[in-house]
Amino acid sequence: MNNPMSRITINPDQCGGRPCVRGMRIRVVDVLDLLAQGLSTQEVLDELPDLEYEDVLAVLHFAARRLDHPVLAA
Repeated sequence: MNNPMSRITINPDQCGGRPCVRGMRIRVVDVLDLLAQGLSTQEVLDELPDLEYEDVLAVLHFAARRLDHPVLAA
């Protein structure tokens, strides 16, 4: 998959509609939490063996896009 965002799926019937990785029940926030706890990318992949390296990159890309919103100045 060339587009990292295509690895992130949102299904209202899965995980309460929260963003997940490739339709699995691995939520974006789960991967982010592991990284925030200080795990390396390899440790995250070891902890969640269904993930691929590109999935972790897609999670980071997704999070960055969600946080990059315009700020209106008055």
